[in-house]
Amino acid sequence: GITITYLSRRAGRVLERGSNSRQLTETDSAGQSAPAHLTQVVHRTSHAVLNTIQRKLSAVLAVVYGIVLARVIIWGFSYDERVTSNSSDTMKFTPPPASLSTPLIIPDKIMMGPGPSNCSKRVLTAMTNTVLSNFHAELFRTMDDIKDGLRYIFQTENRATMCVSGSAHAAMESLLCNLLEDGDRVLIAVNGIWAERAVEMATRYGADVRTIEGPPDRPFSLETLARAIELHQPKCLFLTHGDSSSGLLQPLEGVGTLCHRYNCLLIVDAVASLCGVPFYMDKWEIDAVYTGAQKVLGAPPGITPISISPKALDVIRNRRTKSKVFYWDLLLLGNYWGCYDEPKRYHHTVASNLIFALREALAQIAEEGLENQIKRRMECAQVLYEGLGKMGLEIFVKDPRHRLPTVTGIMIPKGVDWWKVSQYAMNNFSLEVQGGLGPTFGKAWRVGIMGECSTVQKIHFYLYGLKESLKATHPNYVFEESNGYH
Repeated sequence: GITITYLSRRAGRVLERGSNSRQLTETDSAGQSAPAHLTQVVHRTSHAVLNTIQRKLSAVLAVVYGIVLARVIIWGFSYDERVTSNSSDTMKFTPPPASLSTPLIIPDKIMMGPGPSNCSKRVLTAMTNTVLSNFHAELFRTMDDIKDGLRYIFQTENRATMCVSGSAHAAMESLLCNLLEDGDRVLIAVNGIWAERAVEMATRYGADVRTIEGPPDRPFSLETLARAIELHQPKCLFLTHGDSSSGLLQPLEGVGTLCHRYNCLLIVDAVASLCGVPFYMDKWEIDAVYTGAQKVLGAPPGITPISISPKALDVIRNRRTKSKVFYWDLLLLGNYWGCYDEPKRYHHTVASNLIFALREALAQIAEEGLENQIKRRMECAQVLYEGLGKMGLEIFVKDPRHRLPTVTGIMIPKGVDWWKVSQYAMNNFSLEVQGGLGPTFGKAWRVGIMGECSTVQKIHFYLYGLKESLKATHPNYVFEESNGYH
């Protein structure tokens, strides 16, 4: 537009000069002017010529601009093709997976298996906080809160109380990895799948593994353990306090004192038992223990509490060699968790949002109190036992004194397809009726009284869902009230 106006003005000035020259020639020799109407004719003619020139210039310039614009667009497309062609030569990817094109939808479920358990809204909400970096002050304050809470539920004063990043298997690995060196003798009391896992792990770490074996529905007596310790003279004894594969509770009173009499450390798996039955780490002289955040505590999986006695910590500090796995090194991990009198150093990136969730789960336990938590679960377990008895269903662990309140094995009746029952319960009631594991696989279902499902209302719903699922999948099954241990 600017160019057209400029050219038009130049043309106008040229015509104006031409008009002035005509006016000069129209004067006579005497200097008199030509008639006025001649001058008007000249002006009208010049303006007409000017308008014609402007129109033609505008048309010409419009064509020129159109041609230039088209060339620019064509060049741009050509450039994009060249860039794309060059990129495709160096970056060739498979198409994105179609499975990720739909939104994630997870339905609510009533998690009444042996774990993981349902978390409270408070715990789940805690995970929505912003992710924190490894040395943020807010993260360290939360970790300190967790250490206080863990000392409370373990009933210990141990400074070396912390969390391992990973499931309870990670804690089992870390304790065995740190307390055992090549050739060290460890005695493992095997009557369930978790002791079997401990045998596998200790063997891989080069330990001299000795075992005593017992039935999965009966605990080891103090006399049996004493004879085995005296015979094998182990550096460590591994015991499972509450076995979630069977629902068996192993008494611990007196075991720590027995171990220390023979200069032996006591390692305890309390994954399924802690906060469901009394547990006293210091009073019972337990040297190393771990539990599962996703079990009775009602927190998400992926972070596992552990505690180590001063005696066990001295053993770790005086190892002949470093811990075989850097990630499990409890001297390094304990340093980051602030368990020792030394400056903190980076070990690994912790899952800050899981730490927030565990903190809130521990806060809920502290608010209710350990005694109330344990009583509530014991009452729920009694309601469960009575309900199963009325349905004619037997419990895997026959002696009530040795039953773990938080996990109960329910014997599968003869002729019943346990998988069909479990599937029906999930599909129709969103209720988890989980099968057996290890010694109870194919023999029992396992029901958990953990997390948010530790209420009498939930127990009644479980009994109803289990009965209806049995009736629907096995119409000829007859429910007969049983006697005996129920």
